[in-house]
Amino acid sequence: MSSASDLKDDAKRDGNAAIQISGVSHRYGKGRSEVTALGPVDLSIDPGSFLVLVGASGCGKSTLLRLLAGFESPSEGKVQISGTPPTPGVTAGVVFQQPRLFPWRTVGGNVDLALKYAKVPRERRNDRRDQLLSRVGLEGTADRKIWEISGGQQQRVAIARALAAETPLFLLDEPFAALDALTRERLQEDVRQVSAESGRTTVFVTHSADEAAFLGSRIVVLTRRPGQVALDLPVDLPRTGVDADELRRSPEYTAIRTEVGRAVKAAAA
Repeated sequence: MSSASDLKDDAKRDGNAAIQISGVSHRYGKGRSEVTALGPVDLSIDPGSFLVLVGASGCGKSTLLRLLAGFESPSEGKVQISGTPPTPGVTAGVVFQQPRLFPWRTVGGNVDLALKYAKVPRERRNDRRDQLLSRVGLEGTADRKIWEISGGQQQRVAIARALAAETPLFLLDEPFAALDALTRERLQEDVRQVSAESGRTTVFVTHSADEAAFLGSRIVVLTRRPGQVALDLPVDLPRTGVDADELRRSPEYTAIRTEVGRAVKAAAA
């Protein structure tokens, strides 16, 4: 298994990193109220990777995600996506903890609006909408109202909406935190599959070592504030062609989950 440093060095030598985070720190407030939330952080992420950011509350995970989306600019250092600074709404599709859907629109209407903003031609939108809903397991729901579907289904709509634009990056900020355990596991499986099928570079924020071990092709644990890299772990588990329950029962999965859990506890101490 390659080490994390090997992965970063390879990406830098190839000059084709999907995400390059160089000496990034971020602060909030001014003067005596100033707080350093993150950094310094250096990461180089290969195209098509599924990076999971793990750590205790307040360690800077969501801050780093906002920097990747272009919602904020780092106080120090540089963030580049495929060699250029991130642009909000262009660089990444983003899924938040809450679905943030428009309740007055149907399931299909929410996806249609995202397709419109993505400048998908009108004549292609119906087919593209149906493809996206099918990809997240919501075939035949386009005409349903948002309040007629479950919380898990609403989050699936949010995922479909985030995939509407052909952005190079897919960002998810604790999207399953408010869901029951069974729905959460099912959506983990869906996101894992969707990410593999789309080939997009994905960054997923979570508190859960279990979730990180199941989803990630690479796991980064952040220390308590200001968040810095405490563990950078490449994951050599199969991404496709394996039963999810079988994967979760495997000794390899258990070892990764245990290592990440220990690192999270140590980093938060």
